[in-house]
Amino acid sequence: MRLSLSIGPLISLIAGILILIMPRLLNYIVAIYLIVMGLIGLFGLGAIRL
Repeated sequence: MRLSLSIGPLISLIAGILILIMPRLLNYIVAIYLIVMGLIGLFGLGAIRL
């Protein structure tokens, strides 16, 4: 059995939960999210195969 886990939605979910818990982290979470998405786009790590 293969489990395909997409990184983008997983990071979005974690970021959304953190923003709900600690709204002051919004700027940092958005910045980190954009950096991670940029790195994923550059290096082509769209999905992790488990």
